Amino acid sequence: MITAALPRRRRFRSLSTRITLWYAVVIALTFSAFIVVATGGVERYAEGVATSEMAANGATFDKILELQAVQMRTSADVLAADFGFREAFAAGDEPTIASALDSLRQRADAPLAIMIPLQGDIISTGTTLLPAEHDALWSAVDSGVDRGVFQVGGRFYNAAAAPILIPDLAGWLVLARPMDRAALREMAKLAPEGMSASIRASGTLTNGVSLAQASGKYPVAVEVDGEPTLYWSRRLPSFDQQIRPRLVLRYALGPALDQYAPIKFLLLALSGLGLLVSTAIGAFVARGITRPIAALEQAARAISEGSRDKVVVTSQDEVGRLAESFNSMVDSIKDREERITHIALHDELTGLPNRKLFAEQLEFALARRARDERIMVMYFDLDNFKAVNDTQGHPVGDALLKAVADRLRATMGGALISRQGGDEFAILIDQIEPGANLALLADKVSAVFSKPFPLTGLTIETSSSIGIAVAPGDGDCPDDLIKNADLALYRAKNEGRNCSCFFEQTMDLEARKRHQMELDMREAVREGQFHLNYQPLFSLEKNRIIGFEALIRWQHPLRGMISPAEFIPLAEDTGMIVPISEWVMNEACQRARHWPDDVRIAVNLSPVLFKNAGLPLMVMQALDAAGLAPNRLELEVTESLFIDNVERTTTMLNALRDCGIRIALDDFGTGYSSLNYLRSFPFDKIKIDKSFVNDLASDHSARAIIGAITTLAGALGMETIAEGVEDSDQLEALRSQGCTNIQGYFFSRPVAIDHVDAMIATMRYARKDAAAEPAFDIASKVA
Repeated sequence: MITAALPRRRRFRSLSTRITLWYAVVIALTFSAFIVVATGGVERYAEGVATSEMAANGATFDKILELQAVQMRTSADVLAADFGFREAFAAGDEPTIASALDSLRQRADAPLAIMIPLQGDIISTGTTLLPAEHDALWSAVDSGVDRGVFQVGGRFYNAAAAPILIPDLAGWLVLARPMDRAALREMAKLAPEGMSASIRASGTLTNGVSLAQASGKYPVAVEVDGEPTLYWSRRLPSFDQQIRPRLVLRYALGPALDQYAPIKFLLLALSGLGLLVSTAIGAFVARGITRPIAALEQAARAISEGSRDKVVVTSQDEVGRLAESFNSMVDSIKDREERITHIALHDELTGLPNRKLFAEQLEFALARRARDERIMVMYFDLDNFKAVNDTQGHPVGDALLKAVADRLRATMGGALISRQGGDEFAILIDQIEPGANLALLADKVSAVFSKPFPLTGLTIETSSSIGIAVAPGDGDCPDDLIKNADLALYRAKNEGRNCSCFFEQTMDLEARKRHQMELDMREAVREGQFHLNYQPLFSLEKNRIIGFEALIRWQHPLRGMISPAEFIPLAEDTGMIVPISEWVMNEACQRARHWPDDVRIAVNLSPVLFKNAGLPLMVMQALDAAGLAPNRLELEVTESLFIDNVERTTTMLNALRDCGIRIALDDFGTGYSSLNYLRSFPFDKIKIDKSFVNDLASDHSARAIIGAITTLAGALGMETIAEGVEDSDQLEALRSQGCTNIQGYFFSRPVAIDHVDAMIATMRYARKDAAAEPAFDIASKVA
């Protein structure tokens, strides 16, 4: 604290008539010199204060630009992580990408949104970019620049870039806000009166002063229209390596110097009185005036070095009011810095600590943890939050997040609650005694979601999946604890959601294996490690093969054969199912084109593929490339396909069927609303699940169910096929219940393409024999 006190005003008596002329001259010269020094000191002080304010406000502008970039980066990260957007990106769906960019611009309040792929054309919304501007943006993001200023159409923009990971880097999303005069005026509201800002890349500022001259350690003083003015520029981060944008601050000193005019008049009056007072009084008065000015100058220097201390005000005169103004300026700077700090460390929507503050507090808690204490980190998100956003809109989703944050504050007193981003939250509880029941703490979080959340005009019910990591057992550094809690959250979601799960060491191993398999799967697509086997589909009515089902197999170079049950779910989770399915479709169609016209190929479709509007086009392109008739392709789908967005699914199936492609319902009878699906969509074939076929010999109800299915299918004009037929008893039972087709090990296991060609060749040869001879004598298998 600077403690220099300002002297109180005193009455001065006239000088004694005995003061000699020479003494008066000495006093006059002394006071004249003092007036010159004091006036210069006031002006230097004013320039020092202005310099400090320019430095502080320059830093404030930089912080605002950085916060804008962080906000835009957060919004871009949300879209870049959105599954639908990544699918549209992977499919090259420009209308969907443009629509997503427009929606992103509105949410982020950014007039310009740009998508920059690693390969392909840049897509921008909000304004049109020139080729040179395209190249500049590409060079910047390719070199690792993630925020900065760039120029479009002569206007400067503050921009932030976020990578698009699928999961490898596939491109970038760039959001930008203009930095025109209106935007700078809005930011200048935080600055003192008389200060303005502009952005320049080159040229002369005024009166021959160049931008380079104003880029030094201190501002440049210039006379503009007879008024002293300070110019100072600060370098801004740039997205374009060809330009070096700088923030130019202009401070007109006229109004500031006018505030010190009373002090000058006071000093002139004191100089006149100095001719009449004694040397001691004159020296005392001189010291009384210069001491507070020196204190203010010292305080101004301290502010420029980062101090926010005030001067002690003990007078009500001009110097006292100057000190009060100085203290008010210090308070304003502190308030602005505190607001900026709060914005940087808290979530704007909920007011909760953000990811950065949570990590800092977790690190602090770990550092001060006693030896026998435990620290608990809970990571959780809202189940089906995306459905709320999609059906009710983002305002309702935001209201739900705020309601969740308010209820967490009321429930988890004493805990640090943080919003990590999106619908993810984290809770830190430290100083937990060794005997405390950690499961009860997790139950308190679950209880937050036990009651609906009343919002304006509606009520939302939701649940939460919780992952828990506990120090020191699950990690002794923030990164390990957060990572392990996230792994536990992933396990909780896989176990059905609406539950909590504590971290186990096996989870880390599973995550590593999962990540390695994902990398191997990508390599498998590139290196051609996948191949297809084919299982025959046999007609009991025609007594011959009518088609083959294509079944994918993965021959790993190190692990050997990997079951589809192991890698298909991972492919669906990571989006790799799209390129894998495209390869399967093309390979199966290419093989089937060499078969007889009455032999079809059946291909399974994952429900994930129906989230991509480009599925019908992918199927038709495979048929066109192979020259295969659409009626020779049969697509198998499961009942789970209809759980999400029945209308969209039915529309896509109808589009495929209208092209002549056959649609089969796989694993029929294992879902919840099978009859409703049959009514909503006219399938060509129903595949009876092998669980019913397995129980034919021991369960009469299974036989009755199969009979009901075949009767229903016949009434609806659909074929039936039973899968998993392994012996003659099952075959005869199926035949007696009216099943028209079979598939299973009894007839043939899935075989390589060479065996398929042999089967077809045998069938062709048999057809050339006498008409009385069947193509395949399945009766011999029955025997």
